[in-house]
Amino acid sequence: MSRAVFSGPWTDPGWAAVHPPADIVAELSAALFPRALRRKDQRWWAEQYVRGLLAADGRKSVRRIASAVGGGAAEQSLHHLIASSTWSWSPMREELARHLQDAMPPSAWVVQPMAIPKVGEHSVGVGRHLVPRPGRPDNGQQAFGLWFASEQASAPVNWRLHLPGGWIRDPERRRRAEIPDGVVEETPEECAAAVVRSTLKWRVPRRPVVLGAAGPDLAATTRRYQEAGVPLLVRVSGATAVTVREPSLPGFGAGPLSAGRVADSVRALRRPVRWADPLDGPTLVRSSLVVGVPVTLPRAGGDDGRPGLLIGEWSDPRRPPTEFWLTDLDRTPVPALLRLTKLARRVTRDCATAGQQAGLRDFVGRSFRGWHRHTTLASVAYAARALADADYGVFDVQEARSA
Repeated sequence: MSRAVFSGPWTDPGWAAVHPPADIVAELSAALFPRALRRKDQRWWAEQYVRGLLAADGRKSVRRIASAVGGGAAEQSLHHLIASSTWSWSPMREELARHLQDAMPPSAWVVQPMAIPKVGEHSVGVGRHLVPRPGRPDNGQQAFGLWFASEQASAPVNWRLHLPGGWIRDPERRRRAEIPDGVVEETPEECAAAVVRSTLKWRVPRRPVVLGAAGPDLAATTRRYQEAGVPLLVRVSGATAVTVREPSLPGFGAGPLSAGRVADSVRALRRPVRWADPLDGPTLVRSSLVVGVPVTLPRAGGDDGRPGLLIGEWSDPRRPPTEFWLTDLDRTPVPALLRLTKLARRVTRDCATAGQQAGLRDFVGRSFRGWHRHTTLASVAYAARALADADYGVFDVQEARSA
């Protein structure tokens, strides 16, 4: 089979036929499943579920997954594996993270919200999370994924489903959805931080956390990650108040100023930084003008917090900055920090494309445990695709089919 260049990875519905990841699925199954799945039959059906996720077209319902791997006879066993079995998903996720740490070492952990549109009110956690669009439901589920990400690849390794208060405080809804007793009410920002804290319990090296949005209380957000002991890069708006801490810079001693005003005051210090754009393929390199301003991070109560850095980025030197980020990695070179922020861009793209084709949003049941088991195995399927593309490279589909 000759090699050529694809218009973009993950985009073809016949990917599994052209890039058969059979050996990779077998390798992942052998590495990940024994710790979580004690019985041989469970490990067999889990592997078939992953294969079915990769092979099935359209929405990855259990029926379509079964049709892809064994027909109607497999449907009952696969449904039981997800809905009624007793296996725990956390050990499997940890093994996935450890495997990817070696195979696709991450530069950062990206915490990414995932909106899951739903019709009806019975799916666990469903609520009005989504912005209404014509012809689309205005309610759904919201989950937060922790993704291992580098300039070359990304993959989700951990998940937390956000449950609105109406689900937590209603005993009957909790019973029907099989929500464990230890699950408590939390804000979306608390949910995002919780998925990081659970990952910190695993035997994997810590990486900086890239967070695409801080939420309404920036001080509380930065405090959560400081208490967790992980460095943070968080996107903020130009209106966010920061305090300049470098005496030689404009704004020092003036108290809190908007991030936009601070960045604009030092625009003469901007320097070009080149970065690979994940939205247009790994070979396209873009350039931005960037400045890093030493600031103090917000702290609860309005007092100045610990040292930090404000990153301002201009995509067009004649217009205002397009991005602002705050970080406590104040000793890291600004170009390296900018490239880390672009990993959020990669994960957003990958979640919308490869995530859809691996079935991350496609659980159709109603239970809390079923959602977590499906999403865990969909993450394994996603990892199989990412590892297969890394191994085989990217092929031209039409040429591959004619070879």
